[in-house]
Amino acid sequence: MRRKAPQIGAAISPARIDELFAPFANAHSLLLAVSGGPDSTALLMMAALWAKGARRPRVEVATVDHAMRAGSREEAEAVGALSRRLGLTHHLLQWRGPKPRSRIQERAREARYQLLGACAREIRADFLVTAHHADDQAETVLFRLIRGSGIGGLRGMESVAAKGRLTLARPLLGLRKAELVAFCQAGGEEYARDPSNADPRFARTHLRQLADLLAAEGLGVDEIARLSRRAARMEAAVAIQAQAAAERLGWTNAQPTRDAKALLDEPQEIVQRLLTAEIARIAGKEPRQIRLDAIETLAQALRNARAENKALRANVGGASVHLSAKGALSVSPEAPRRARAERKENLAGDARTTGLAATNF
Repeated sequence: MRRKAPQIGAAISPARIDELFAPFANAHSLLLAVSGGPDSTALLMMAALWAKGARRPRVEVATVDHAMRAGSREEAEAVGALSRRLGLTHHLLQWRGPKPRSRIQERAREARYQLLGACAREIRADFLVTAHHADDQAETVLFRLIRGSGIGGLRGMESVAAKGRLTLARPLLGLRKAELVAFCQAGGEEYARDPSNADPRFARTHLRQLADLLAAEGLGVDEIARLSRRAARMEAAVAIQAQAAAERLGWTNAQPTRDAKALLDEPQEIVQRLLTAEIARIAGKEPRQIRLDAIETLAQALRNARAENKALRANVGGASVHLSAKGALSVSPEAPRRARAERKENLAGDARTTGLAATNF
């Protein structure tokens, strides 16, 4: 990296940097996730400038070497050199052990956040700060749209997200990638270029090509950001209504059985959210881990069965949902695979006489 006196570009002024980092003013310390690319290099430069102000929290830097391609170690060490030159402590973290041959980027991301989270806890950081920007946000929303996400997913990435005692923060979501590149160039700093960004094996590469085509037709980063903001407003409103319904119907407390009619009298979106929350609780998962299409199918199946006064049993997301012919609804942990197979065989025989349906969604 070249050693040159930093010059702040007009697009991102010191005042703008102060505004971006203002939420961290009362933090104990920050850990910056810096890979060495233009986005995170710009984050590092901004944070170093901001940290020089009076009564600012301690700022440290971490780089994960995934050890999956030639030159990754040198890139991580270059980040360390720049960090020290800017007066910040640097931690070089290495992903050890065998590397995956499938879902490479997904598993690398999981490993990266595990390493960064452990480092943040070790140095008692309040915030893990990443360099996700507006272009990343647009890609995320587009990716989730293609995968069939609901309104909650179309919000995109949140600027802050609690992860236990640690908060994941993305202060650059309002900036374009081009602005960050220009900031690095104005400061005289070089940055690494990750060849995986153009690797056709990865879904994100194809997504960027699609994003370029959509932008040419008028659906660019700004338009997707507008969709994200609107989805966030709608999600907030529906979440409030779902919570109110949960309290009204007694779904905030664990109960062995519930009144299916009372639940199914609610709008479909509320029904799905309450079912998702209950299944996630019983299965010991996060609600986002419960597939939306499975919940949609389950909610409709419950409506159909209740309308015909029929019983229904379904396995969804690691939980077993049972609706009796009299309208009692219960959710319990899913049985082990062998016991489930035996029970399904028995239920298949019973269904001929009782109208009970056994389904895996």
